[in-house]
Amino acid sequence: MKDSRRSRLFLGLLLAVALVLITVDHRSENMPVFGPLRTIVTSAFGAVERGVSTVTEPIGGFVGALAGAQGSREQITNLKAQNSKLEGELSSQRIDKRRSAELQAMLGLSGLGGYKIVPAQVVARRASPGFEDAVEIDAGTADGIKPDMTVLNGQGLVGRVVRATASTATVVLLCDPASSTGARIENSGELGVISGLGANGNSGRRIMFRLLDSTLPISVGTRLVSFGSQQGVPYVAGVPIGVIEKVEATPGELTRTAYAKPFADLSSIDVVGVVVEGPKRDPRDALLPPAPQPAAKPKPKPKPATTALPGLQAPPQIARPGTVDPETGPANQAPAGPGNAAPQNTRGENTSPENVSPENVSPENTAPGNTAPGNARTPDQENRGPAEPVRGREGETSISDDEAA
Repeated sequence: MKDSRRSRLFLGLLLAVALVLITVDHRSENMPVFGPLRTIVTSAFGAVERGVSTVTEPIGGFVGALAGAQGSREQITNLKAQNSKLEGELSSQRIDKRRSAELQAMLGLSGLGGYKIVPAQVVARRASPGFEDAVEIDAGTADGIKPDMTVLNGQGLVGRVVRATASTATVVLLCDPASSTGARIENSGELGVISGLGANGNSGRRIMFRLLDSTLPISVGTRLVSFGSQQGVPYVAGVPIGVIEKVEATPGELTRTAYAKPFADLSSIDVVGVVVEGPKRDPRDALLPPAPQPAAKPKPKPKPATTALPGLQAPPQIARPGTVDPETGPANQAPAGPGNAAPQNTRGENTSPENVSPENVSPENTAPGNTAPGNARTPDQENRGPAEPVRGREGETSISDDEAA
């Protein structure tokens, strides 16, 4: 009991001291005695607190990390799963968008050609007995598909059905070595045969075309369409096949060989259509894509105009005696007059023996018939000496008959 009373007394004393200290501390802000004491105590306890915090903080962080490690792992796993899901959805959207574009192109081609088709999707690509390049599609006899039906996509001919089950069908591709079909050259009735090259065809990117008439010309860029079979089995007419890329010289053979690139990408096929009913009339070349336009030839650069420099003029054209200026004509030539002899009378070939006789020759050796009127020399002219040459047009010089004689 005594111990209990002392403990209670001591506890009460401590409480009283605490209350006194709290009261004094509350009122000691403006007291000069307790202010410095409070500052010293606060600094001492602050230093102790910082030291203890420096030691215990890393330990507390490590303990907290250990406690939350399991939750972090679960969060990382959830984030990875969400990321994979989003990537899958994005990939699916891209695939769906591409398939939608292929389906629209295929429906447009079949609608333009008048083909009734059953859309299908390629589910596997594997060899089939007797064929190297074949694919499996997810449509079969339950959808109206039977063997020997044409298969196409939005770009052109793909192949034909070789066998069918209730829910699937096997399609042999156009590039298979055992596959062949009739083809026709665009805008003509010339026929040939398309054959697959298998492994030699660069994974379905090249097929062989044999033109039946070896004398006919064929060039790179020529486009081919399917000729069609009887009753459209196994191939319907008018489906685009490909474009010629290479022509081989085959002298002496009955056929001409060329290599074509298929319009349909046979190395990656996804959406296809099986033709269950052919067109009522041959679409001919209506399904071919627009022909590429030839590149425009560059226009020649115009030559710069030459301008004469100021102060420079072209040299004058000097006409020869007896010629006529093509611009001015004979009207601008010097007229015949006194002292001027006609140019034609100064030529030696005009004085033939028939025109010259002894009685017609004057003492001055002038022929009266060859002298223009008024050209006879007078006594005054004889006293002045020989006549001066007369300047004609542009430097032409006319001489008198006396000097010519």
